[in-house]
Amino acid sequence: MKELLEYILKGILGEGEFYVTEEADGDFLRLSIKVEPEKAGMVIGKGGATIKAIRSILRVKATLEKKGVSVNLAE
Repeated sequence: MKELLEYILKGILGEGEFYVTEEADGDFLRLSIKVEPEKAGMVIGKGGATIKAIRSILRVKATLEKKGVSVNLAE
């Protein structure tokens, strides 16, 4: 799951401009994205559209794997 999120973020931000941390709790996975404050707008997108799309994609993958997932943008 972390690899998919990193792949998506590389397409948005480029190489080496973000960090993804992963915390597992049974069948639930918490992913945190850390980016520079000036790049956070690119991840959020206009009206939150980009981050919502990222969450939707990861939710579909998690559903197929019978898991839960949450994605947060840390500052």
